[in-house]
Amino acid sequence: MTFFLSLLAALHLAAAVYAQRRLPHYVAGVRRARALRAVLIVTGLAVGSLATVYAAQPHVAVLAFLSGFGAVHVPAAVILFLKRARGAARS
Repeated sequence: MTFFLSLLAALHLAAAVYAQRRLPHYVAGVRRARALRAVLIVTGLAVGSLATVYAAQPHVAVLAFLSGFGAVHVPAAVILFLKRARGAARS
């Protein structure tokens, strides 16, 4: 279980890093990009915190938090990846 959760957390964190790094390239305006980043981070912190409630051990709680934080970024990462693949401009 810990291996699977570690792998899931790594994948989710990779999506979070990708989304946070690519967001300014596809969002018009610095304010909008910062606002979207803030929304993703705050929502990720909330979901990550909720995920720790069900963890029985401290190391599992950390992995659950990281996975929850990253999971929030997955839809944004997919959208940004598709925009990049299409060669879309800022919106």
